[in-house]
Amino acid sequence: MDNKILTKEGLNKLKEELEHLKNNKRPQVSDRIKQAKELGDLSENAEYQEAKEEQSFVEGRILELERLIKTSSVAEKASSDGRVHVGSQVKIDKEGQIMNFTIVGSTEADPVRGKISLESPFGEALMGKSVGDEAEINLPGRKTTCKILEIQ
Repeated sequence: MDNKILTKEGLNKLKEELEHLKNNKRPQVSDRIKQAKELGDLSENAEYQEAKEEQSFVEGRILELERLIKTSSVAEKASSDGRVHVGSQVKIDKEGQIMNFTIVGSTEADPVRGKISLESPFGEALMGKSVGDEAEINLPGRKTTCKILEIQ
């Protein structure tokens, strides 16, 4: 079990999801199971089977979130040393295309929203670099380079 790195925002989202599952979803599923039991024969009760499967998923997710929250490290706000760290917002020039990313922990990654994991090819290449540095990115089947234009 490896220690994951999260931003403070990412940790807060995990805590919110955990609270929602414990305080809302778990009781809802429990009610569904109770109602399905009242319908009679459980061996042929699709509603009951569905509710039990959902309960299993919810309980599994609760355990996963509790483990993540307990074992994760929170990255401090990007330091002012001028280098890319977890939490840094980075503007790059990749082959004439300007791109903006926020470097986040692997559990927070959402490339569509510009959040890339420090473990991704881009994240690995950018970590520790400074403005003006070129980073070589190992993509599947090829390599490319980018230049760091700005770090916030």
